[in-house]
Amino acid sequence: MSSRGWTVFAAAGLVWGLPYLLVKIAVDDGVPNATIAFVRVGLAAAVLVPIAWWTGALHGLRHRAGPLAAYAGLEIVLPFALINFGLERVSSSLAAILIAAVPLAVALLALRVDPEEQVGGVRLLGLLVGLGGVVLLLGVDVAGDPKELLGAAAILVATLGYAAGPLVVKHRLHDVRPLGAVAAGMLIATVAFAPTAVLTAPSTVPGAGASAALVAAGLVCTAIGFLLYFVLINEAGPSRASVVTYVNPVVAVTLGVTFLDESLTAAAIAGLLLILVGSFAATGGGRRATTIAAGTRSQPRQAPRALGHRISRADLRGRPAEPSTR
Repeated sequence: MSSRGWTVFAAAGLVWGLPYLLVKIAVDDGVPNATIAFVRVGLAAAVLVPIAWWTGALHGLRHRAGPLAAYAGLEIVLPFALINFGLERVSSSLAAILIAAVPLAVALLALRVDPEEQVGGVRLLGLLVGLGGVVLLLGVDVAGDPKELLGAAAILVATLGYAAGPLVVKHRLHDVRPLGAVAAGMLIATVAFAPTAVLTAPSTVPGAGASAALVAAGLVCTAIGFLLYFVLINEAGPSRASVVTYVNPVVAVTLGVTFLDESLTAAAIAGLLLILVGSFAATGGGRRATTIAAGTRSQPRQAPRALGHRISRADLRGRPAEPSTR
């Protein structure tokens, strides 16, 4: 991988390890769940939709409203709402560790809905090992605390949404450009969260720290995070790019322990290692079980920038892209 590829890889790992810390800051400041989700997806849509239009990635989406709505609901609305709910009850570190189980959720769903991705042999063993890590976390790290168990359960359900969304793309949106699907999904999610966000809007403006965290979660972790991932796929290929998924929870745990003084128990460390090893094996050694296919082909009218790197047509072009956790 080139030096630029390694730079983008490091940036993507950091950017997608940040949301748990940022959302936790907003949650602890009392910002309502729906407000957090609405601001995050709204800011991301404000960035991604114009870029998707600019590059022609929205072409062909007009008659795909049903699959796009299903994708947005499963991949964005459901996980964002449940993760925010979970972060009201568990630490950002534990949330990130549980989200690392997304590849395991993909493998589990594939057993019923995607025969091409059914697991066996080493992959089945990896699935069992990863599930053992989840059981260890729930049985030891949060055992006896109903509040934490409820939060952890919500986050685990969110992993099913993250896993099911790309399956919709694979079977119903395989000919859609990835940037277009993501941008449209963010726009649909913004509309979906708007009514609840209005009804539960805080009576006062969140504090400076919480406001900054919300803006960063939307612009940096979501909008720029996706753009970085598309660049990384072009630089390193889908399989290598998917390895960033295994970096995210390590970054998130480090940030939670460092900046939020969260404790990291032996059970949490063991659970994280089991989940990461099991996920790696269950998805075929880093190959994520589902694929977002076909990307942009049109030349951007102007080269936008992300973290100092020029995004070219090749960066956003149609190499298959594995989904990643946000």
